[in-house]
Amino acid sequence: MQHVSQAPATTPDAEPAPPEPRAFSEVKGWFSAYDQVLFDWFLNRQNATPEASGDILELGAFMGKSAIFLAQYLKEGEEFTVCDLFDSPAPDDFNLAEMKDSYPTLTRRGFETNYLAFHPALPTVIQAPTSVVADRVRPGSCRFVHVDASHLHEHVVQDIASSRIVAAPDAVVVFDDYRSAHCPGVAAAVWAAVATGGLRVIAVSASKLYATWGDPAPHQAALLGWLEGRTDLWHGVDVVAGSPLVRIGDEGVRAPAAPRLLRPPAEPVAAPSAAPKPPAPKPVRWRRLAKDLLPPLVTRAIVTRRRRRA
Repeated sequence: MQHVSQAPATTPDAEPAPPEPRAFSEVKGWFSAYDQVLFDWFLNRQNATPEASGDILELGAFMGKSAIFLAQYLKEGEEFTVCDLFDSPAPDDFNLAEMKDSYPTLTRRGFETNYLAFHPALPTVIQAPTSVVADRVRPGSCRFVHVDASHLHEHVVQDIASSRIVAAPDAVVVFDDYRSAHCPGVAAAVWAAVATGGLRVIAVSASKLYATWGDPAPHQAALLGWLEGRTDLWHGVDVVAGSPLVRIGDEGVRAPAAPRLLRPPAEPVAAPSAAPKPPAPKPVRWRRLAKDLLPPLVTRAIVTRRRRRA
């Protein structure tokens, strides 16, 4: 299994290393419990099918949450490739604005720190725009492709085209944000590929569209059989552009077992306790002070004057 970076890290050396996560839940990212359940089902089904071998590819990694999850399903001899700009310069002004607005904390070092807390070696990392993927990943080599990169329409169109080149005949290709209100470019590109580009939908969740460039029917038949036995997921079948797709919703499903840390989490360092404050000095009454410091004649005069005022 190859684990070679194809680009140098660009995070400044002077930047402090981010803390390791103490649990999978601490890794930042957007990955619902029921999409984790669906990933788990698709990938385990592939792993139980000898002819469904191939590599895994992710376009857009953010801080590594879904990458950490996907890497659990690699079989011997398979390769996992992640492509993301991380903190490299964006290729155009629109992408630069998107990076600053949506991913201001994204760094290669942050991804690597999170990933290596759960896995002994990094995946193959392509630190570049996802437009290079078709030239860097072998055609027809991937059994599972997760697309969650730029939300700009023209970039998504390119990612869809790249997924078709690198996907194996019956590969599962997953698109994130296909219906999010803040990502109309993703919706336009993905549904256009469904309507006229040969992309075949297997199923949809609230966040992700599961598709294939091959025949969706075997995937759908197995998926429906699995869903029939579950009460924590609801489902229905719709027909879109002349083909059926399975709609799936959450009814309280719990995420599969989370990826395990390689090392026990470090104990938090307790902050040093502050030194106790010295007690405040007790106030000294004026009579005692006057008696100790002033001549008796002056002291009697002060006492007499204060009594007259009282």
